Amino acid sequence: MKGSIVIVVCFVLGILFGVFDLVPDYILEADVAVYVLYALIFAVGISIGCDKNLKHIIKNFDVKLLLLPLATIVGTLSFSALVALFLSKWSVTDCMAVGSGFAYYSLSSILITELKEASLGVQLATELGTIALISNIIRELYVLLGAPLLYKVFGKFAPICVGGATTADTTLPIITNVCGKDLVFASIFHGLVIDFSVPFMVSFFCSL
Repeated sequence: MKGSIVIVVCFVLGILFGVFDLVPDYILEADVAVYVLYALIFAVGISIGCDKNLKHIIKNFDVKLLLLPLATIVGTLSFSALVALFLSKWSVTDCMAVGSGFAYYSLSSILITELKEASLGVQLATELGTIALISNIIRELYVLLGAPLLYKVFGKFAPICVGGATTADTTLPIITNVCGKDLVFASIFHGLVIDFSVPFMVSFFCSL
């Protein structure tokens, strides 16, 4: 939860810096957000490559494990598309792009803002990126605060599916505590697969 709060604080500070014109023009003209985006994608690769469980996952890979991230992806995108039916401002693909963040709020929000700027304009692209940031932070908080309820109502795999890309790191402790240590391996594998899919799926839906 601490990490999510830090992200929100940084986001609010960024808004205030922009509102009060505290950012030098040369930084804005240098398109810093694009380079930050590249750095984030590079960091995703590093985090996956350096994960101590990666070799064990590859060595003991079971095809059935793919059903868990597949269920997360299909369920998230289906309900994201459904939400679009009640929103006149955003298209189905816009909503699916937001859903494709899978709780990876930092990367998905920047990607959406950058990729949708050409088709939506700066203001709407920034607004959609902000929606992605907030909705994906809330998704992580659902697991951190509601894992016991999710487990009780929907079963042992529910906290993992809701956790999205975070199940290999920030939400892993609460998932282990609530769902049991026997699901640690599945949770980490699920998180790594979803983590890897985020930049590709967000980019895909933003291009439609």
